[in-house]
Amino acid sequence: MALALQTFPTVRDANAALKVAGTRYLGGGTLVVRAANEGDVAVSGLVRSTDPALSAVEIADGRVRIGASVTMAAIARHAELGALAKAARAVGGPAVRNMATVGGNLFAPAPYGDFAVALLALDAMVSTDDGELPVETFLGGRDNSRAIVTSVSFALPKDDGFRFLKVSRIKPKGVSVLSIAVVLEQAGNGTISSARIALGCMADRPVRARAAEKALLGKTLDPNGIAAALGAAGEGTSPITDPIASAWYRAEVLPVHLGRLLLS
Repeated sequence: MALALQTFPTVRDANAALKVAGTRYLGGGTLVVRAANEGDVAVSGLVRSTDPALSAVEIADGRVRIGASVTMAAIARHAELGALAKAARAVGGPAVRNMATVGGNLFAPAPYGDFAVALLALDAMVSTDDGELPVETFLGGRDNSRAIVTSVSFALPKDDGFRFLKVSRIKPKGVSVLSIAVVLEQAGNGTISSARIALGCMADRPVRARAAEKALLGKTLDPNGIAAALGAAGEGTSPITDPIASAWYRAEVLPVHLGRLLLS
């Protein structure tokens, strides 16, 4: 079935076109075009916008704003986004990273969406044509959203404050067994004063490991200090089962890989 493609100069115009039943927004195309190619008859038309703001990266006063059409490849090579390069490179292979966008990754179902895990740990804000939402709120309601994501924004993490790990069976571009992103702040005495931990594949979308975060506060980054957090890492999660790994396996290996990441 042929797909109609409409291109608009502004997000507002593109959003109006999305009111038609069967239309989907086209960013990099790694999700919606694949769905159409695999026979999703619900997709009858594609809408895109060439608004330059969608492809812009702005960094000022310690805060980053990344347009929704910025690709993983562009993030990986950006001189001032080195902290995020590992998370961006975790998305597929080179061909996919040249197409996959920040906005699209927010909609990727598990076991995909590794970059969205990083954004959740960074406490990002998601801007759409309808307004701005915390990324956790956006992810929770994304299945019913028809809003066009225009950008994400977050504070640049401090040196060595952001850590990311993707666990996969096939290197270097296998599908995730799980992914983990951590943002930590430490007090002058070395104890943890703030912790955010986001997990991929431990639900149908990225989720916070709140019990583990709480268990880290006031502790030091050593095996004894993180033991309680590792024991609580899986609380409140619902790991997925797919051809890559079972829910049981993901739950079993999560504490192992979280521990390695925290002590790295």
